[in-house]
Amino acid sequence: MSAPSPARRLFGTDGIRGTANRAPMDAATALRLGQAAGRYFNRGTHRHRVVIGKDTRLSGYMLEPALTAGFIGAGMDVVIVGPLPTPAIALLTRSLRADLGVMISASHNPYEDNGIKLFGPDGLKLTDEQESEIEALMAGDLDAALVAPSRLGRASRLEDAPGRYIEAAKSSFPRGLTLEGLRIVVDCAHGAAYKVAPTVLWELGAEVVPIGVAPDGFNINKGVGSTAPAALATLVRERRADLGIALDGDADRVVLTDETGQVIDGDQILALVARSWHAQERLRGGAVVATVMSNMGLERFLAGRGLKLLRTAVGDRYVGERMRETGCNLGGEQSGHMIMPEFGTTGDGLIAALQVLAVLVEEKRAASEALRCFAPLPQRLVNVRYAGASPLNDAAVKAAIAAEEAALGARGRVLIRASGTEPVIRVMAEAEEEALVDATVARLAETIREKARAA
Repeated sequence: MSAPSPARRLFGTDGIRGTANRAPMDAATALRLGQAAGRYFNRGTHRHRVVIGKDTRLSGYMLEPALTAGFIGAGMDVVIVGPLPTPAIALLTRSLRADLGVMISASHNPYEDNGIKLFGPDGLKLTDEQESEIEALMAGDLDAALVAPSRLGRASRLEDAPGRYIEAAKSSFPRGLTLEGLRIVVDCAHGAAYKVAPTVLWELGAEVVPIGVAPDGFNINKGVGSTAPAALATLVRERRADLGIALDGDADRVVLTDETGQVIDGDQILALVARSWHAQERLRGGAVVATVMSNMGLERFLAGRGLKLLRTAVGDRYVGERMRETGCNLGGEQSGHMIMPEFGTTGDGLIAALQVLAVLVEEKRAASEALRCFAPLPQRLVNVRYAGASPLNDAAVKAAIAAEEAALGARGRVLIRASGTEPVIRVMAEAEEEALVDATVARLAETIREKARAA
């Protein structure tokens, strides 16, 4: 199982992320990143090109020109596309034959944070090794990356970028089907999909009720989106909608609500699509790829159909890598990242929702019926925030984890990991009995909190 390289300090599980206007999420670091990545991808004698997109955070206005300056100084032409979903940047990178794609976003984090994700010319997120090499260049003397005045790049804006993504998303929906007669609430988290997602659904025939479509630079993910689906669930019930779709700030993940307002996570989405594709002989590799966070109920559901669940480290990048290794064409995370290579190279919340809608339309089933593929085992996740060194390095914490694992035995499992995007320890337990799960998580979380406070 692959995992983030310990040699990397700037790059985490999903690019570089941090508090806006503080290192490493400041203009100076963004400039050096542009210079270093520009040097790394400046190969050959052709005219080099980079695509830069962003979400709706205020700090995007600071990071975008800093990155642009770095790339231009490294001899790359820059194509600016403005606010668009992360999967749109991956798509445009390939479509424009660019050498590199950049998305400025901190995904589901609040507006105070921001991040930078890099895509190679194939539209895939960079490997740990590539990120390590770029980080090494950033730490060194970048004078060699700066080209002569005659070789400076140029910047331009691609005005029809949203339309290109809209057409790509629509083409993922079966041509013989329509969304006519369906009322859909879509929550865009005041983020990158605030224009394109409602447009796609409307053009496919749905009656669209949009929320989270009034970004002001500060309200991204605030009380809306895939990490806060309560508002969506309420509106779905009030408007008697057939389905609710909640995207996150950069629209690479999705959670759904059925017509009763019940929240549907990524595991149930994977189960539904896997069942449908397997029946149509479209599912490749005899398996679905997910992470260690996915519920054991999903694993049992797939096993009942002769399919395997292949687990990876947390992070859609690792899911994608395993899919390419095994030839699988369906993978994702419980949190809502869904990867479907026939439609795109990275997680795409809108396209995942369209695949669910295709099943609902084809089978003429209500979401509450179709999206109850399995009964999940009781699972609880608690986040413990810390400052300074990770509490997971403490001997007492390690001993407590080992003791809880031994106590659970074959009845369940414990998963403790540090977040790759924020200073948080994620404490998860899963077992047949809910009381056992709650007690296990409570004990471990308290032990970790004590060590975090003492640090």
